[in-house]
Amino acid sequence: AWCPLSPAGAQTTQLLVELPWTPAVLWDRVTLTCQGSGTAGATTWYKDGQRWGQQGPDHLIVTESGTYECGRAGTGLSHPQRVVNGEGAWLVLQVLARALLEGDTVTLRCRG
Repeated sequence: AWCPLSPAGAQTTQLLVELPWTPAVLWDRVTLTCQGSGTAGATTWYKDGQRWGQQGPDHLIVTESGTYECGRAGTGLSHPQRVVNGEGAWLVLQVLARALLEGDTVTLRCRG
Protein backbone atom coordinates (compact mmCIF):
# COMPACT_ATOMS: atom_id res chain seq x y z
CA ALA A 1 0.00 0.00 0.00
CA TRP A 2 1.13 3.54 -0.74
CA CYS A 3 1.76 6.00 2.07
CA PRO A 4 2.58 9.67 1.37
CA LEU A 5 5.29 11.58 3.19
CA SER A 6 4.15 14.52 5.29
CA PRO A 7 5.75 17.01 7.68
CA ALA A 8 5.90 15.83 11.30
CA GLY A 9 2.60 16.36 13.05
CA ALA A 10 0.71 17.33 9.87
CA GLN A 11 -2.71 15.82 9.39
CA THR A 12 -3.02 14.00 6.09
CA THR A 13 -5.56 11.95 4.25
CA GLN A 14 -4.17 8.79 2.70
CA LEU A 15 -5.61 6.75 -0.14
CA LEU A 16 -4.50 3.12 0.03
CA VAL A 17 -4.90 0.49 -2.65
CA GLU A 18 -4.85 -3.16 -1.58
CA LEU A 19 -2.82 -4.36 -4.58
CA PRO A 20 0.97 -4.71 -4.65
CA TRP A 21 1.25 -3.46 -8.27
CA THR A 22 0.83 -0.06 -9.87
CA PRO A 23 -0.97 1.05 -11.93
CA ALA A 24 -4.00 -0.71 -10.52
CA VAL A 25 -5.95 -2.49 -13.29
CA LEU A 26 -9.69 -3.18 -13.24
CA TRP A 27 -9.26 -6.87 -14.10
CA ASP A 28 -7.97 -7.19 -10.55
CA ARG A 29 -10.47 -6.45 -7.80
CA VAL A 30 -9.44 -2.90 -6.87
CA THR A 31 -10.47 -1.66 -3.42
CA LEU A 32 -9.48 1.82 -2.27
CA THR A 33 -9.37 2.74 1.42
CA CYS A 34 -9.39 6.31 2.68
CA GLN A 35 -7.62 6.92 5.98
CA GLY A 36 -7.27 10.08 8.00
CA SER A 37 -8.48 11.83 11.09
CA GLY A 38 -12.06 12.98 11.23
CA THR A 39 -15.37 11.20 11.43
CA ALA A 40 -15.36 7.63 10.13
CA GLY A 41 -17.80 7.28 7.27
CA ALA A 42 -17.51 10.98 6.38
CA THR A 43 -15.30 10.38 3.37
CA THR A 44 -15.85 12.38 0.19
CA TRP A 45 -14.74 10.62 -2.99
CA TYR A 46 -13.50 12.31 -6.16
CA LYS A 47 -13.06 10.79 -9.61
CA ASP A 48 -11.10 12.61 -12.33
CA GLY A 49 -11.11 15.81 -10.26
CA GLN A 50 -14.89 15.90 -9.75
CA ARG A 51 -16.83 15.14 -6.59
CA TRP A 52 -18.13 11.60 -7.05
CA GLY A 53 -21.23 10.87 -4.99
CA GLN A 54 -22.00 12.00 -1.49
CA GLN A 55 -20.09 11.42 1.71
CA GLY A 56 -19.89 7.74 2.28
CA PRO A 57 -17.89 4.75 3.39
CA ASP A 58 -14.13 4.65 3.86
CA HIS A 59 -13.80 1.77 1.34
CA LEU A 60 -14.62 1.90 -2.35
CA ILE A 61 -14.63 -1.00 -4.81
CA VAL A 62 -13.60 0.54 -8.13
CA THR A 63 -15.58 -0.48 -11.22
CA GLU A 64 -14.52 2.36 -13.58
CA SER A 65 -11.11 3.50 -14.74
CA GLY A 66 -10.03 6.98 -13.68
CA THR A 67 -8.04 8.94 -11.13
CA TYR A 68 -9.44 8.74 -7.60
CA GLU A 69 -8.93 10.91 -4.53
CA CYS A 70 -10.63 11.03 -1.16
CA GLY A 71 -11.04 13.74 1.41
CA ARG A 72 -12.05 14.26 5.01
CA ALA A 73 -12.84 17.51 6.79
CA GLY A 74 -9.71 19.05 8.27
CA THR A 75 -7.20 16.78 6.54
CA GLY A 76 -7.56 17.76 2.88
CA LEU A 77 -7.39 15.54 -0.18
CA SER A 78 -5.35 12.40 -0.57
CA HIS A 79 -2.72 11.90 -3.23
CA PRO A 80 -4.42 10.72 -6.47
CA GLN A 81 -4.58 7.02 -7.32
CA ARG A 82 -4.87 6.02 -10.98
CA VAL A 83 -6.87 2.93 -11.97
CA VAL A 84 -6.69 1.79 -15.60
CA ASN A 85 -9.19 -0.32 -17.51
CA GLY A 86 -6.76 -2.70 -19.20
CA GLU A 87 -9.48 -3.75 -21.62
CA GLY A 88 -8.38 -3.33 -25.22
CA ALA A 89 -4.77 -2.91 -24.16
CA TRP A 90 -2.36 -5.44 -25.56
CA LEU A 91 -0.04 -5.10 -22.59
CA VAL A 92 0.05 -3.34 -19.22
CA LEU A 93 3.42 -2.77 -17.55
CA GLN A 94 3.25 -2.71 -13.76
CA VAL A 95 5.81 -2.07 -11.03
CA LEU A 96 5.68 -3.01 -7.35
CA ALA A 97 3.96 -0.18 -5.47
CA ARG A 98 6.68 0.77 -3.01
CA ALA A 99 9.20 3.52 -2.55
CA LEU A 100 12.28 3.05 -4.72
CA LEU A 101 15.76 4.38 -4.14
CA GLU A 102 18.55 4.78 -6.65
CA GLY A 103 20.32 1.45 -7.06
CA ASP A 104 17.31 -0.66 -6.02
CA THR A 105 16.42 -3.67 -8.11
CA VAL A 106 13.06 -3.02 -9.76
CA THR A 107 10.57 -5.82 -10.39
CA LEU A 108 8.28 -5.25 -13.36
CA ARG A 109 5.25 -7.26 -14.43
CA CYS A 110 3.93 -7.27 -17.99
CA ARG A 111 0.35 -8.48 -18.37
CA GLY A 112 -1.93 -8.78 -21.35
